[in-house]
Amino acid sequence: MVNTARRSERLTPGSLAVNAVVILAATYFLLPLVWVLIAATKSPSELFSTFGLWFSDTPQAWENLTRLFTQDGGAFTRWVLNSILYSGVGAAVAMVLSSACGYAIAKYRFRGREALFSVILGGVLVPATVIALPLYFLLNTVGLTGSYWAVLLPSMVSPFGVYLARIHANSSVPDEIIEAARLDGAGDLRIFGSIATRMMMPALVTIFLFQFVTIWNNYLLPLVMLNDTSTFPVTLGLTLWNSQTQRDPMFYQLVVTGSAVSAILLVALMVSLQRFWRADLTAGATKG
Repeated sequence: MVNTARRSERLTPGSLAVNAVVILAATYFLLPLVWVLIAATKSPSELFSTFGLWFSDTPQAWENLTRLFTQDGGAFTRWVLNSILYSGVGAAVAMVLSSACGYAIAKYRFRGREALFSVILGGVLVPATVIALPLYFLLNTVGLTGSYWAVLLPSMVSPFGVYLARIHANSSVPDEIIEAARLDGAGDLRIFGSIATRMMMPALVTIFLFQFVTIWNNYLLPLVMLNDTSTFPVTLGLTLWNSQTQRDPMFYQLVVTGSAVSAILLVALMVSLQRFWRADLTAGATKG
């Protein structure tokens, strides 16, 4: 009877409605991914002549991948490596800076703390299109436009990361532990690096992942800053190929296959980082 009661509690109209909404949302977001993965296995002629959500009779995934990585002297490989550089380095530095800033604002009392946090939080509300041109003029003044630094430096700043780090530091790093560490002779840097960061690990992974995906999918900033195709990320490189589809329809397949590879890399990153969330959340739940 207990099992029956539990099942009846789970199958309430509210839970059914929530599950239905979740299924619809998952379908909405996953459908384009499924389409691009299936389309990446088709030949250029079958891309528009067959049903989009079903495989062709003669899959050509390997041929498409070979053509993708050999086109224009292996340009796609350079673009992927550039995206990994921009996203990896930018997200890692942004994670460190955001966690340190959020922790300091959460745990230290100083004049103008809330005003400073409000200014940083206001950066979340500023659209990227508004600051793209001022950033270009600023970096052009010091001669950095057209280089890797033109994309890396703006990517190292994450106002949302500061907000998330402050919220998580307030909830997961008790003041009593900080005071105990100070009584044991630990300095502020050691407390932050050895104690606080471990307690804030779920937030740090979230900041890294959000910033990585944001940089990876960024199109406007590289478009404004870069002019050499050898420094292009995947987003800008695929757009360059997409502009050549009128001249050669084969580029349609290259763009689709490149988009599929880019999506697979992001999905692999998310799946690999999920274990950090689960491990840290479980550890926090079992501490007593």
